[in-house]
Amino acid sequence: MEEPPKSECFRGASALAAMRDATVELCDVTTLTDPEVFRFSSRAIAIGQALLLDSVSTGLRYVRTPAHIARGDMDHYLVSLCLAGEMQFASGRRHVTVRPGDICLVDMAQPNRTWLTEADHAGSRIATVVLPRAVLAPRLAHPDSATASVLRHDDRRAQLLAGQIAALRQHPAPPAGDVSDAVEAMAEMVAAAVGRAADTAEAAARADRHLLLAAIKRRIEAHLETDDLTAGTLGRQFGLSRASLYRLFEGDGGLTRYVQDRRLARALKLLVAPDMRHERLIDLAIDLRFSSDTTFVRAFRRQFGVTPGEIREISRAWLRDAGRAPKPAEVLRKLGRA
Repeated sequence: MEEPPKSECFRGASALAAMRDATVELCDVTTLTDPEVFRFSSRAIAIGQALLLDSVSTGLRYVRTPAHIARGDMDHYLVSLCLAGEMQFASGRRHVTVRPGDICLVDMAQPNRTWLTEADHAGSRIATVVLPRAVLAPRLAHPDSATASVLRHDDRRAQLLAGQIAALRQHPAPPAGDVSDAVEAMAEMVAAAVGRAADTAEAAARADRHLLLAAIKRRIEAHLETDDLTAGTLGRQFGLSRASLYRLFEGDGGLTRYVQDRRLARALKLLVAPDMRHERLIDLAIDLRFSSDTTFVRAFRRQFGVTPGEIREISRAWLRDAGRAPKPAEVLRKLGRA
């Protein structure tokens, strides 16, 4: 995986002046605190046609006027997730308050004002997906009046969107196909929440399934070494019947198959890690919830064509010849499995 983009950090009155100069075509920026304690950090992650902005700041006010819109080229929507502090947004007669977990849709083609306030002097934190108008507007019933629409934190759609945004923040370089699907699914989910065009109902249902499946898969990935991955447990956690859960995983060969595949992928990653070279196979098998080391070895050989012991030999040879441990993907390519 690539290194995540590093944050750009700005502090103090001179940094505030530089930020104003840099954003003069987009908006006017005013600090809500002493300019000397101004602080702003951000990172930008390209996600297909969209952009993910992750920012932390002291209190700020942004004002985007008709003049900014006329001379700029910012024909985008912002899907902003409040992570800390509070965001107030106003456009025309609409004025909304966005708190942690809430998501607000902002149309950059409309004049607006935004206030970001801190929580306990820890900064205001906002994660924003920047969607081109061409991606979202065709899905909206009223694309020119959707700004200031808010999804509250207890709305299931907000939770699914927040989960997808969190996944993109943590893993900024997923496969290209996953990125494209994620952007399309987020656009459909936003449209479903704020008022979609009538002919996108089926696409919105697909988006709901995509984001729900992604959330369940993240849950599975985080609990591979536990017994909490049964259909009953996952169904209760996500409010799904067994039948609905099984249908979601049909494309992955079924829920049981998917969980085992992910456990075997985790095993491969651990087997090539130098600090795990003395780990006994029986302990690895038990940690990953296989009934025995024999069952584990048999499943591993079916999946990768070699035994765990042979993977360790490949890893040792790689480390000796290349001076570093191989990545799982490199081992799979060597085995002709990638």
